Amino acid sequence: MNLARLQALQLELKKLDLDGFLIPHADEYQSEYLPPHARRLEWLTGFTGSAGLAVVNRGESVIFVDGRYTLVVREQAKNFKAYNSRHYPPNKWLLQQPASKIGYDPWLHTPAELEPLQYSAKITGSLLIACEYNPIDKIWQNQPTPPVKSIIPHSLKYSGETSQSKRKRISEFLTRKKLFATVLTASDSIAWLLNIRGNDIPRVPVPLAFAILYATGMTNLFIVPRKIDDKLLEHLGSEINIYSLDSFATKLSKLADKSVLIDPKRTAIWIINQLAAANIIKDSDPCVLLKACKNKVEILGAKRAHLWDGIAVTKFLHWLDTKAGAIDEIQTAQQLEKLRRENNNLRDLSFDTISATGANAAIVHYQATEQTNKRLHSLYLVDSGGQYLSGTTDVTRTIAIDQPTTEQKKCFTLVLKGHISIATCQFPIGTTGSQLDILARHALWQAGLDYDHGTGHGVGSFLSVHEGPQSISIKPNKIALQPGMILSNEPGYYKEGDFGIRIENLILVVEKGSQLGFETLTLVPIDLSLVDFSLLTIDEITWLQNYHTRVLEQIGSQLESEAKKWLQIKSIF
Repeated sequence: MNLARLQALQLELKKLDLDGFLIPHADEYQSEYLPPHARRLEWLTGFTGSAGLAVVNRGESVIFVDGRYTLVVREQAKNFKAYNSRHYPPNKWLLQQPASKIGYDPWLHTPAELEPLQYSAKITGSLLIACEYNPIDKIWQNQPTPPVKSIIPHSLKYSGETSQSKRKRISEFLTRKKLFATVLTASDSIAWLLNIRGNDIPRVPVPLAFAILYATGMTNLFIVPRKIDDKLLEHLGSEINIYSLDSFATKLSKLADKSVLIDPKRTAIWIINQLAAANIIKDSDPCVLLKACKNKVEILGAKRAHLWDGIAVTKFLHWLDTKAGAIDEIQTAQQLEKLRRENNNLRDLSFDTISATGANAAIVHYQATEQTNKRLHSLYLVDSGGQYLSGTTDVTRTIAIDQPTTEQKKCFTLVLKGHISIATCQFPIGTTGSQLDILARHALWQAGLDYDHGTGHGVGSFLSVHEGPQSISIKPNKIALQPGMILSNEPGYYKEGDFGIRIENLILVVEKGSQLGFETLTLVPIDLSLVDFSLLTIDEITWLQNYHTRVLEQIGSQLESEAKKWLQIKSIF
């Protein structure tokens, strides 16, 4: 099937007098999680990951993914040669290709993404050509239609700040910078700014929309036709003007000769082309950093969400312990979702659960299918989360199903040491996550081991489970960690063909005297049967003991007697 689609695309490219075409994992809003109609990369290649770029070209068809997907892409995209984009990025590949004409959809690429390719194309004599339409849409029969879902207000009791206050803060920033307006293209930024939520993207409670925020505080919101009731209009207020998406280009043209802020990492080239007559100022989306620093209400909400989530996941681990490996990956994921949905505050999962056992767990972002589904054995890795009205959760636990081997216990403990090192770190103001990343890897490095993914990503407040601008990663990041930021702490180790290990909690940046540090939010026990205590220091053992004590104290009273008894036993050193 995928080969037939590839051949159909190649025929369509001939009609356009193109040698090749770029297919990113992206939509017009530069979303990480895509609505069904925008999953062009998946439709063409079979690759289901949340980041990647394929290039169909005369010589060969290739796909570039990051370290999370280097194993799964081999199985899913068999008609494409796969590369790890960290070690061999697309622009480097293009330097090795003969001169050719390669098309791209200007709605699906940002300048930050395309500029390295344009530089390589210039060196080799290739041309990158913006297409008037996406050729995949021409050949995709029965392509789903774009979502048309209602927008819902996000209450002040969850947001902690009015939209008017947020817009005032940004409009004052624009005024100081002598900017007329900023064009917002990221749906989570718009959802945060206007205190609204939606259902256009599975697992991410945002409406797909564009916005123009003026220095006056007035805002134009551009959306597809949808149900907008009087309650929502009242919530938005008189300073929000609602337009259809068809009006977007016209309103952009009205910004001619004005100083306009755009984020080159989050704005489609098509939009920038419409602003050709404006004075474009390239800088970060002004919502991003403000959104990342949670206020007191959002922090309290996150703690409530993690309490609810901890109860559900602990119940699940107790249930799992009673099954003794007599279940499979899909059944376990279904049971975990069922237990989460017992809480009426849950609105959705925060991403599709990663439920993986044995060799499947070595595939970092594995998704179980009927073809790959296995009965639990060896080590079981479950990475999951929930979207609660008050906050977003993300937690990973690795559980011993069979008696763990010496190697498995050693690797688990080395990962745990890295996890504790991040959790207990204190650091000066101005420190970035990139400066802390080595702490998570140090114990693994000393054993000649490592993992090919970031250590921590930002997390939204009833928004995307992956949020910037902060991160803990080996990749350079100039954004300093600030109080109120929520990140994941998830070092891991993956032995291809054998087992995978990851331990993930969410952590909150807090003040610790004159420095900063982390407070762990997640309340789920860690499998002590996988710990080689001889490899831990006294301080690390103390942290582990204190963590389990806090889990027991905060969620133990809300568990049924059998689950509470299980938690007490599992918390004993």
